[in-house]
Amino acid sequence: MERNLAGKVALVTGASRGIGRAVALRLAAEGAAIYLAADGSEQQLQASTAACRDAGAPDAAWGVHDLARSTEPEAMIGAAHARMRRIDILVNNAGIRVRKAFGEFTHDEFDRMLAINLRAPFFASQAVVPIMRAQGGGHVIHMASQLGIVASHYGSVYNLTKAGLIQLTRSMALELARDGIAVNAVCPGPVSTEGFLAGRKPGELEQRARDVPIGRFGTVEEVAGVVSFLVSKDAGYVIGHALVMDGGYIVH
Repeated sequence: MERNLAGKVALVTGASRGIGRAVALRLAAEGAAIYLAADGSEQQLQASTAACRDAGAPDAAWGVHDLARSTEPEAMIGAAHARMRRIDILVNNAGIRVRKAFGEFTHDEFDRMLAINLRAPFFASQAVVPIMRAQGGGHVIHMASQLGIVASHYGSVYNLTKAGLIQLTRSMALELARDGIAVNAVCPGPVSTEGFLAGRKPGELEQRARDVPIGRFGTVEEVAGVVSFLVSKDAGYVIGHALVMDGGYIVH
């Protein structure tokens, strides 16, 4: 694999497992130094950090950050910058999903999903922009979802946060493009992660796979590949885009 990101530093949130871990490993393999942030266990983060070093990252560090706390996104950016000395790529991947019928959500569930899925990316991005401006540019990637574009049962709050993230991508891209800061979103469809697979009813996963024209769920490595493209020179003219990768789900 070409080491196109040599000399760059990437901060990936939700990086202890799943999509975030895969993204961190892919960027590490391309030569980036990695700061892994998550509200996971120290053991998970240490293991993922070691894996990034093994993948080729010249440096890798981690921090436990509870992004539901109002001041934590700025604290995370500060900690990452103090440790790594620069931030060239911010991947706002951390997110949570509560599946309930509309009318059954509690205030706490609503507030927590908005805090982690939307408020945290907003304020982490605000905090990183001055750093990127001083460096002459950078990349911000928001991990949105196909469900920010189409609706789903039992996902009214989650869908709302992902739709907001897509619109945030457009607004940021419009304002920041002339600063050399490219802002884009990735909108995965169903991906085989622990969070997606857990708690499903019998037969539900098989039906979901049949709903995807390609006939299968995506992989975390495929999502990481799309992120890799968006932060590469090949995507230099891609600004404010919400790239859907869902096996064709929303085309029908």
